[in-house]
Amino acid sequence: MEAQRVRIVDGGKLVIPAAMRRELGITTGDTVLVDVDDGELRVRSVPKALERARAILRKYVPEGVGLADELIAERRRESERE
Repeated sequence: MEAQRVRIVDGGKLVIPAAMRRELGITTGDTVLVDVDDGELRVRSVPKALERARAILRKYVPEGVGLADELIAERRRESERE
C-alpha cells in the first residue's frame, strides 16, 4: 500500500486511514503494537505479531515437537531427581 499523509492531532493521536486499518485487520477498540524501528513508526496487529513470532520459532523447533510438552517432561525429570 502506498504511503499516505496523516495529521497528528491533540494528545499525539493520529488517525490510521480506513484502507490501512482494513489491510491490517484492525477495528475500533483493538489493541495494536507500536514501536520505532530504525527511525520509523511501526504499527502491527497483535495477531500479526504472534504469527511472526511463531514463524521465527518454527525455524528452531522441529515439526511435531511441542515446547510445552518438552518443558513439562523436563520439569518432571528434575522433580524425580530431587
